[in-house]
Amino acid sequence: MTNEWYVLIEEDTRTTEHPDGVELKLHRWTLVGAHPIGHDEAEAVAAAEDAALHYTPLVLARNARPGDEPARHAFLAQDGAWVVLVRQRHRECHIRVTTARLVHSQAEKEAPAKSLKEKFRGALEGPPALVKPWAPPGKRQQA
Repeated sequence: MTNEWYVLIEEDTRTTEHPDGVELKLHRWTLVGAHPIGHDEAEAVAAAEDAALHYTPLVLARNARPGDEPARHAFLAQDGAWVVLVRQRHRECHIRVTTARLVHSQAEKEAPAKSLKEKFRGALEGPPALVKPWAPPGKRQQA
């Protein structure tokens, strides 16, 4: 287990779809930054506040001119998360800034590529068994 603190920044990304001639504005939170801070929680809290007060979301930064400063309303929730409404020139978006401690990290592992013989065998036998979904430790079925 590590003891590294991070500042996580999420943006409310918006896409507009037009199914059947109806305009739908779809919102989705996306993690846009995981910034390592160090081993001090207080330092991470201070960095999160700085990010909440100064970070400019990509949708606004793309259209900003030098010297522009967007309107900003920053709210500090009881759990320590910042929710920030940022507005500039008829555009607005929300960001959420939180601190988090990294407790687990695992590198990706790829299975070795199948040989030609295994590919043919798989084509004849059908698809492999599905991966079982996660279940709480007391509820897991033994294989």
